[in-house]
Amino acid sequence: MNQTLKAALFSAGIIAGIGFFAPAGAVTLDDLEKKLVQQEEEIKALRDELAQLKVAQTVQTQTIQQQTAVIENTVNANAENREALSATTVSSYGEIVYTRPLNSTKDTQVDVARAVIAMSHRFDSQTKMVSEFEWEHAVTSDEDSGESEVEQLYIEHLLDNGLRVKGGLFLMPVGLLNTSHEPTSYYGVKRNFVETAIIPTTWREVGVGISGTTANSLTWDAGLTTGFNLSKWDPTAQEGRDSPLASVHQEGQLARASNLSVYGALNWQDVPGLLLGASIFTGQAGQNTPGSLLNESSITMFDVHGRYQAGNWDTTALFARGSISHTADYNATIAGQPTPIPSSFEGGYVQVAYRIWKSPQYALSTFVRAERFNTAKTFSSESFDSYIKPDTQVATVGLNLKVGEGVVLKADYQNFKNNSAEDRLNLGLGYSF
Repeated sequence: MNQTLKAALFSAGIIAGIGFFAPAGAVTLDDLEKKLVQQEEEIKALRDELAQLKVAQTVQTQTIQQQTAVIENTVNANAENREALSATTVSSYGEIVYTRPLNSTKDTQVDVARAVIAMSHRFDSQTKMVSEFEWEHAVTSDEDSGESEVEQLYIEHLLDNGLRVKGGLFLMPVGLLNTSHEPTSYYGVKRNFVETAIIPTTWREVGVGISGTTANSLTWDAGLTTGFNLSKWDPTAQEGRDSPLASVHQEGQLARASNLSVYGALNWQDVPGLLLGASIFTGQAGQNTPGSLLNESSITMFDVHGRYQAGNWDTTALFARGSISHTADYNATIAGQPTPIPSSFEGGYVQVAYRIWKSPQYALSTFVRAERFNTAKTFSSESFDSYIKPDTQVATVGLNLKVGEGVVLKADYQNFKNNSAEDRLNLGLGYSF
């Protein structure tokens, strides 16, 4: 018997033995085969169900992604709209002043001193436009004393290294008041005399400037701009006696620019509450006027200032001095006129303020300020010494009541040491936003 036949007979015997000895109800090969077939069918059904679930999940995921994209687009659109709306801002300030001379009550008057509307637009995170338009004394016409003017109009750009460059018509960074002159930012009904008669606030020029801040909190500002025009000097008018530079500044109005000027300013604020600063502005002012004796003249203005705020106290001091060179020959030709050109003018003040009461809605402060200034301190020729003015000394004491963040009520009394006829009571209402 060959090996194959033996194996077949052996296998048949084993199967027959299993069948013979298997108890009733035991699993047979047919049962196992059927069970395997059934399990395969169940596995196939599970695979089909899993495939269907994957398809459904894919559809659901795509739907969620589409919905998310719609939401993100809406959010981005809203953000862009908000940014576009906030890119352009409008602000304003103004003041109304009541003045009562104590020795001449008939001259009591009320004046809408100024109303200013400012608008700025941010083109992007680095570039913006700043503009400011002012109306003074309520009415502007040929027969009224009011003025309408562009006070600022410039473009500023932030460089990647943190420096800022600007070009256009902008305020000179001289003194404390010239660049921060809203009625809510200073004490007293009117702006102080030193920063109006000596520094002609608001003083602006057309030009270019660059500024920055160092690691030790030193802010610097420098630039090249238009300057003054001495050909505008009127020896018959009082204006030059009241404020020499105010009478010859050009304000960006067809400004002659044969001679340009330079300026520089430093302000240090590394100690909390303390500000120390200085500035200088200088340049020729003859503007190459044909036949003028002032073409070699130059004008220089500098100031030093400090302010310390601690708790309820606010202390300020400032000194400013201006000079005009090469004026002797011109003054000789106008001998006998009331207003020759001074060679120097200067002034300073010390001010102490104290906040005496504060609530969530109100803040009441009192202050006292002592000023000394002279708009005709010296002349380039001794023959004009008779035009030298004595120093004007003014003491001002008053109250500022702030209402909320943008409104201020003011009252002060001013005593003129040299001329008591100028003593006055002032009341004021101002706002800024």
